[in-house]
Amino acid sequence: MIDKTKKLSPHFTLGELTKTSYKTSDNNEPPLEAIENLISLCEDWLEDLRFEYNFLYVLDSTDDYETSPDVEPIIINQGYRSIQVSEAMKKAGLNPAPHSNHQTGCAVDIRCAGVEQALRYATILLNMADHRRRVFDELFIERRKHKYWIHFAVRPVNNRRKTGFILT
Repeated sequence: MIDKTKKLSPHFTLGELTKTSYKTSDNNEPPLEAIENLISLCEDWLEDLRFEYNFLYVLDSTDDYETSPDVEPIIINQGYRSIQVSEAMKKAGLNPAPHSNHQTGCAVDIRCAGVEQALRYATILLNMADHRRRVFDELFIERRKHKYWIHFAVRPVNNRRKTGFILT
């Protein structure tokens, strides 16, 4: 059994990136390679997204980022997803991608308060990719009913820079 309190980066834990509402016999425990991918995603992208979003849109210039109580966290709806969890999702009537980046620990779904926050997150991630010469595989703004999230994926190789909207 893995330690879900393990820090993947300063602000993200393994528990956050493996949580699921689907109960499976594997407890949605990722293999070591998926954990390494999650660490890379957190260290290289999510920590910077958290900082940039708060610096640009939440805090004013006089606030100290490290000590301000107003810093907003990045909330992960879903990170790693085992094959068993994907099967449980299918049984529940959802349609997860058969070879999803979630299954390798290369993707996260980031909760958004609404379309404006989704657009801001997407803009920051695209700017990070361009200005820091980083590659990503997928960046989608998704909506189901009145809930928005960003699906963001980064593979170790063969990134495609796919972007778009998925509205269901």
